Amino acid sequence: MLNQNQSLIFEVSKKGRIGYSLPELDVPAVDLEAVLPAEYIRTESSELPEVSELDIMRHYTALSKRNHGVDSGFYPLGSCTMKYNPKINEQTARIPGFAHIHPLQDEQTVQGALELMYDLQEHLTEITGMDEVTLQPAAGAHGEWTGLMMIRAYHEANGDSNRTKVIVPDSAHGTNPASATVAGFETVTVKSNDKGLVDLEDLRRVVGSDTAALMLTNPNTIGLFEENILEMAEIVHVAGGKLYYDGANLNAVLSKARPGDMGFDVVHLNLHKTFTGPHGGGGPGSGPVGVKADLIPFLPKPVLIKTEQGFQFDYNRPQSIGRVKPFYGNFGINVRAYTYIRSMGPDGLKAVTENAVLNANYMMRRLAEHYDLPFDRHCKHEFVLSGKRQKKLGVRTLDIAKRLLDFGYHPPTIYFPLIVEECMMIEPTETESKETLDAFIDAMIQIAKEAEETPEVVQEAPHTTVVKRLDETLAARKPVLRYQKA
Repeated sequence: MLNQNQSLIFEVSKKGRIGYSLPELDVPAVDLEAVLPAEYIRTESSELPEVSELDIMRHYTALSKRNHGVDSGFYPLGSCTMKYNPKINEQTARIPGFAHIHPLQDEQTVQGALELMYDLQEHLTEITGMDEVTLQPAAGAHGEWTGLMMIRAYHEANGDSNRTKVIVPDSAHGTNPASATVAGFETVTVKSNDKGLVDLEDLRRVVGSDTAALMLTNPNTIGLFEENILEMAEIVHVAGGKLYYDGANLNAVLSKARPGDMGFDVVHLNLHKTFTGPHGGGGPGSGPVGVKADLIPFLPKPVLIKTEQGFQFDYNRPQSIGRVKPFYGNFGINVRAYTYIRSMGPDGLKAVTENAVLNANYMMRRLAEHYDLPFDRHCKHEFVLSGKRQKKLGVRTLDIAKRLLDFGYHPPTIYFPLIVEECMMIEPTETESKETLDAFIDAMIQIAKEAEETPEVVQEAPHTTVVKRLDETLAARKPVLRYQKA
């Protein structure tokens, strides 16, 4: 770990220097030997750094300045919706009645929290066009798995245990086939056509009596709306399968189109994407799942219900897939999402979509002259460019991403989806100003010119960051995770 003077915090340690002050012990001291086995009792010092409070504060403040976040810079990470988190969300989540309660309290003492959860479920039900929603899943992929387990339970309850395959587009998020595999299904790939959409003929070829579901996001990962979605839904439903909606791209159709109206039977949402919960750094997330009526019996239990006596959890769900997350799910993220929905209102949520789509199309058209545009048509909230033109000059998409760091921007998603060579997937979101978009566009144009005139500048980037280009393969396979004395 580094402080502002570039020294490891262990190296500035001075014996006897402390950065904390604990109150005197006000309870009887515990004899460790009486309560712990000898092998669990430390006999040597832990050799932690001994530093002052000022040094430790400077250390962590310096570290924080090296992190890139949506509060400090543009974050056009395609398919991840890294948009601004309104600070009113944080204030609401810190209200003592929400922040200081405990999930083991009696239900009658947390009625306000339960009412918020119930109301949020109702809002999400309306927004998605589903019939009921559970808030239990901890994040998007967890929501995918939860939805697929309900689909599996539904088929088994109907005697269709032979439905063992889940169809996934070749442009799908990687979590889709992963979640299907963890849920016990085999995955089958359906191809994209030359328009970047699901190939209907290939879908007809792969669907059958063994189809459990088709997993899909709409718009897809290329940022294009699946215009044949109603026909796709009919193909899958006629075969007896279910249609699963990956809600990662809901930011593109919010209050304009509902998955339930497109024919989807199950949908997961990313509250930490579409509904402005903090995103990145490992969480926390929240991945509520909505279902149509015939899947309601299989929802995770307990199910939050409203009765004449108030809000309570219903455990009497004999067909439930069981609990998938302890307690109330990630309650703090639920509070933030609820605040966002209530503060935006229907018109505000509709404006989210309109501005996200406008920003993406504006950027796409301005950059199309300088990079290859694989699918030359209106996009939704995100779009893909290809660096094939730059690759011929010896500059890879990875090089372009590294060079963007020198301009203070987080790079877009690269090399995904896999169906686009040298892919860059860019999502500006609705929260960025035209000035920010123009500055990013100018940086991308400059990099394209550098690839032509001085390619070594791009190939050797980044030049201004604290850490230069890493051996990413070695870092992934042999990470150094702890400090060791020289």
